[in-house]
Amino acid sequence: MDNKPKETSHWQTQSHKNSNRLLFWNGGWVLSMAVATFGPRFIWSFQTDLSMLAVLLNLGMGLGVILATKRHLNGLDEMHQKIFRDAAVLTLGVGLVCGLSYEMLEDIKLIGFEPEISHLILLMIITFATGMMNGHRKYR
Repeated sequence: MDNKPKETSHWQTQSHKNSNRLLFWNGGWVLSMAVATFGPRFIWSFQTDLSMLAVLLNLGMGLGVILATKRHLNGLDEMHQKIFRDAAVLTLGVGLVCGLSYEMLEDIKLIGFEPEISHLILLMIITFATGMMNGHRKYR
């Protein structure tokens, strides 16, 4: 009796569940970020307790994203784990080096505006996506 198809099917089912869980937590985190950002201004007139509750909800959802990402990563095969980790390491390095340099540009008066975190986040998203695509292309 061959158990290989059953094991593959179980792995695919588990991988699908992990991906859906990650999608759920990411969607919830983005939604909670929107509530924490726009709720004080447009819904509850900057009431401190509601604003603090929204921020705490956002932090809790962020923790959920982290745990779901870890679970998703642990459920991947070795090659996909390597691709993910390589892209994550590249993203961490680029984010740290470029973020600190970007902040320094204002401190030493080379730019006349205050650096925005959204610029760094976009750079990190592009770096991670590029790292993932390059990894998949490399190991195809």
